[in-house]
Amino acid sequence: MDPISITVNGKAQSVEVTPDTPLLWVLRDTLGLTGTKFGCGMALCGACTVHVDGEATRSCTTPVSAVAGRNITTIEGLSADGRHPVQVAWLNEQVAQCGYCQVGMIMTTAALLAKNPKPSDADIDDALSGHICRCGTYQRIRAAVHEAATKRTALVAAGETR
Repeated sequence: MDPISITVNGKAQSVEVTPDTPLLWVLRDTLGLTGTKFGCGMALCGACTVHVDGEATRSCTTPVSAVAGRNITTIEGLSADGRHPVQVAWLNEQVAQCGYCQVGMIMTTAALLAKNPKPSDADIDDALSGHICRCGTYQRIRAAVHEAATKRTALVAAGETR
């Protein structure tokens, strides 16, 4: 088995797994990054969302061979200190109840705000439409996205890149 090279959270990694191994299991089992969650295994719930070259991607159905040579960011790599505007807004708005789905929603929101710094409610609903939250905190999620957008815009204006 030939090693597959990927970059995870800014660090070059070489993994020896079969090419069809889902990225989720490489992250969790091979690299020990357990922040990314297994939900449905069919890319329907969003719990496994990571960034691949900045794009929100469902890792449970993405074979590691498809991301060879690419940059992957997990929740652990979103910010070194846990102070990414989306993470802060999630806490401020008390979004999480059980919290299981939140990692995927945070990663999708971060990707959305990188492309659309001032999303409308419709933009937010569209971006997060494939995510399932059993606790039903959708109104708080939307409020947190708007708060994060405001914070991120201020940080970018100040020269920070979060």
